[in-house]
Amino acid sequence: MSLPLLLLILSSAALSAAEIRSTETRSDSRPLILLDEFGFTHRGQVELNLTNLSLSGSVPDPPELSKLGFFLCTIDAWAHVLQQIDDAQINCVLRSHSIKHVFTFDQLPNPSVSAFNFSYAESSADQYTLIFANCLPQLKVSMNVRSAMYNLEGGRSNRRDYLSAGKTILPRVYFLLSIIYFIMAAFWINVLYKKRPTAFGIHFFMLAVVLLKALNLLCEAEDKSYIKRTGSAHGWDVLFYIFSFLKGITLFTLIVLIGTGWSFLKPYLHDKEKKVLMIVIPLQVIANIAQVVIDETGPFGQDWIAWKQVFLLVDVVCCCAVLFPIVWSIKNLREAAKTDGKAAVNLMKLTLFRQYYIVVICYIYFTRVVVYGLETITSYKYFWTSVVAAELATLAFYAFTGYKFRPEVHNPYFVIDDEEEEAAAEQLKLEDEFEL
Repeated sequence: MSLPLLLLILSSAALSAAEIRSTETRSDSRPLILLDEFGFTHRGQVELNLTNLSLSGSVPDPPELSKLGFFLCTIDAWAHVLQQIDDAQINCVLRSHSIKHVFTFDQLPNPSVSAFNFSYAESSADQYTLIFANCLPQLKVSMNVRSAMYNLEGGRSNRRDYLSAGKTILPRVYFLLSIIYFIMAAFWINVLYKKRPTAFGIHFFMLAVVLLKALNLLCEAEDKSYIKRTGSAHGWDVLFYIFSFLKGITLFTLIVLIGTGWSFLKPYLHDKEKKVLMIVIPLQVIANIAQVVIDETGPFGQDWIAWKQVFLLVDVVCCCAVLFPIVWSIKNLREAAKTDGKAAVNLMKLTLFRQYYIVVICYIYFTRVVVYGLETITSYKYFWTSVVAAELATLAFYAFTGYKFRPEVHNPYFVIDDEEEEAAAEQLKLEDEFEL
């Protein structure tokens, strides 16, 4: 396995949940099998439970069981291991002193027994990947592996923390953010009540989006809290996936509806705008299925990288698709402005559309590119900072959308006076001359 590929896997694996995992391997001859990734403090622990262990294929006689085993490795250590292999210093990764040996199969008390339990203490704080190595190319391994990695908390309690260092604060972060969104929803309900005559359908749709976001964060807080204490989500992950799915669909639908001017400019959608929704919603279904597979299988799944690529591709397509309605609305209003004098004022007021277009692009760029870059450059101990950055950007985007498109006494697009009309017409004329 090359260094770039392993770096890609390890950097992507940071997004998956750290918890107790169970892996089934059947007649697998891969030289390396990635099991899980975890950030240890100076009181880290690894527990492995092996059942149904069997070897098949060309088993050497006597079998070189020291070439089969589990180890922990950092990204920096892996680069050194590859260099050792290239320099012919070692012919098996398990021979390197740069890795942390958990155990090899020659340490098994009785190889004929198919169930074993092992514990390993790690005192060097760092981010490690748990890997199974098979340096016998013709040998196939079948086994069930239950891996549990955790840190022991300080003090007398010695409680287990199954969340990686850098993620242990996430339950409190998500819970605090859920409270903020619930407060935002209550405030929005108050606004809708006070301005009932001017509240459009889109405003109630905004309320649904905020409530789903709040419920999604609350379930994520409970999900991470149970994983932190027990290593298992206890069903909260199901609720999290449900609300995550609903939140994703409603958010992208809201952006499309605002971009088309639905409920503000017109009470209907054109055929091409309906087609955008017909594309975005199924893609969101696929994206959420991919997210579930990524989170639940972890980096050890043979199809994990493929699902990761599917998720990234679908997410990018959705982000691009929601921009088209905004562009279409701006284009149609500019064309109308050339034939209708009053439309020039509409164009002046529809600067809001241009602002929203820019804000949507910035939001997508920040949450998809900048946050990923922040994850890669920050230490594993500060993984929570990238989560906070993404959530604060999302909160700012929600607040901007609600403020700019709040209910008003008059439609904000068409509130004008004579001086503004003349200024808008003059601006349009100058823009046309500039384009020519």
